[in-house]
Amino acid sequence: MGETAKIFLHDLKNSFKDLVPIVAVVVFFQAVVVRAVPEGLASIIVGLLIVAVGLALFIRGLELGIFPIGENLATDFARKGSFWWLMAFAFTIGFSTTVAEPALIAIADKAASISGGKIDAFFLRMTVAASVGFAIALGVFRILTGHPIQYYIIAGYVLVVLITFFAPPEIVGLAYDSGGVTTSTVTVPLVAALGIGLASSIKGRNPTIDGFGLIAFASLTPMIFVQLYGIVVYAVSPESAHATLAVMEEAVRETVEAHEVFDPWDILWDLLVVIKDVAPILAVIFFFQYLVIKKPVAHLKKVSVGIVLVILGLYAFILGLEMGLFPIGETIAFQLTEMKNDLLIYLFAFLIGFSTTMAEPSLLAIAIKAKEVSEGRINDFVLRVAVAIGVALGIALGAYRIVVGDPLHYYIIVGYIVVIALTWFAPRYIIPIAYDSGGVTTSTVTVPLVAALGLGLAENIEGRNPLVDGFGLIAFASLFPMITVMGYGIYADHIAKKEARA
Repeated sequence: MGETAKIFLHDLKNSFKDLVPIVAVVVFFQAVVVRAVPEGLASIIVGLLIVAVGLALFIRGLELGIFPIGENLATDFARKGSFWWLMAFAFTIGFSTTVAEPALIAIADKAASISGGKIDAFFLRMTVAASVGFAIALGVFRILTGHPIQYYIIAGYVLVVLITFFAPPEIVGLAYDSGGVTTSTVTVPLVAALGIGLASSIKGRNPTIDGFGLIAFASLTPMIFVQLYGIVVYAVSPESAHATLAVMEEAVRETVEAHEVFDPWDILWDLLVVIKDVAPILAVIFFFQYLVIKKPVAHLKKVSVGIVLVILGLYAFILGLEMGLFPIGETIAFQLTEMKNDLLIYLFAFLIGFSTTMAEPSLLAIAIKAKEVSEGRINDFVLRVAVAIGVALGIALGAYRIVVGDPLHYYIIVGYIVVIALTWFAPRYIIPIAYDSGGVTTSTVTVPLVAALGLGLAENIEGRNPLVDGFGLIAFASLFPMITVMGYGIYADHIAKKEARA
């Protein structure tokens, strides 16, 4: 018991350390820029304390429950040797976890509102969920065959860019953002554990090189599927989306001003949402474990405790965000767009991107596994800093694009070219992790604040269309971490070779 308390206190200390950048950014902008004491200061402080406790519980739950069950499933499937059952499991876990993803539901509903019903929320969710199921299955197939991940990813990016030139402008930003909201905080650790466990169980596979990459597939395929969906929708009903401007403005305002007031009833609702998010994952896991593999879960009691800790940790994390960070963060974002000071907008975008990414639970999970399977060659803290810098640069550049009104796909195409070029120079062990980093940065913390900033900018700047210009920041936040992480890998490899020569 004493050892458990000691471990939890260590996790709690790290959680508080992770929140320091967010607090510093909020305090700076509130005190120096807005120059006002935020309303509900006591609620904000309590919220931050709850966030720290939630993060600590979540990390401990991952170690006890999610990581072991994912790796054990992969090992059992490898021993069973059933290719088609493994493919079915991969598709089902991808589809079932994505279709219930709260961030995707929010984006789909908002897209339906803004487009005046032209984009159907249900069909958009089905399209994205099917694309993620396909992605996880394709990623598992790659691990089984041992193909280098870069061939799949580069081909995928080329396809994304080609389709972009045919897709209607109203769907492009939404499609790119869909790739960033598909990987939930619970799905990421489980999928990562599945890939690493599978690579560890197959002779000739390297967990670092072959085990990562499933999340990258899950971020890439929705961009293709949603753009194809948009081409069909706008071909059938081609009238302009500009006719729904009044609907857009109302929907955008609702998005930006969401969570301004904390409602105590949200406490119960958040718990139900977390349970609903986790339930499909557990249903798929136990179905395949008991009815396909026909083997009981190893250390079921320990795993069950871990799953409960993950649920409680996520619940506390989201509750704390809604009490403390979301209201003040979204208020600052909205106030900055009304101040018409572009430099302050870019500075806020950079700092909020960096600080929220450092506290992102999905990134914490990936960094822990990357350090573990690389036997310390990859430093988890440095990896998180590299990813956070990438997100910060991406969101700042994305904010600049909205301000000047440039087309989204030109920036994304140039970014993909840079990613492809770096792929040929980066060490092999960092490439899959870099690709995965793009998919784990846009989750529980980042999406609401980034969406509020993008849509708020598009609404307040004259000549901008919220449907065309408001979406896309999440795509920038997914793209640039791949560049910075591969840059980190190239630099670390150079230093290692230099020290070896010395």
